[in-house]
Amino acid sequence: MKFDKSMAGYHMLVILSEVDGNFDAAEKKVVEQYIKENHPSLINLEVQNRIIDALPKELYMEHFEKVANDFLWQSTTEERNHFVNFAFKLVKADHKISKEENIYIDALYNLWDLAVE
Repeated sequence: MKFDKSMAGYHMLVILSEVDGNFDAAEKKVVEQYIKENHPSLINLEVQNRIIDALPKELYMEHFEKVANDFLWQSTTEERNHFVNFAFKLVKADHKISKEENIYIDALYNLWDLAVE
């Protein structure tokens, strides 16, 4: 299944919010802000949440990489940079970046061949 850019972004943010085992209210607000600013009417969240909820934790990275690639092929550099800003807002929302969150952010940088600034 290929995900469109809006769904792929949503999946990446939700996975990022859950990899440390704690999806808190501050992280949820960042996800909601991303949807509101970028794709308010394009995502059926109930369906997307069922897909993500059905994923075993050990398949999170595989799915994250898949949707990151789906996003990559449908986006501009500017859109990817905008998304990365949301990803950073999300992982910093609870005032700590976990080892797991860092691994996923690094994977995103590698997959999208982004320069670390």
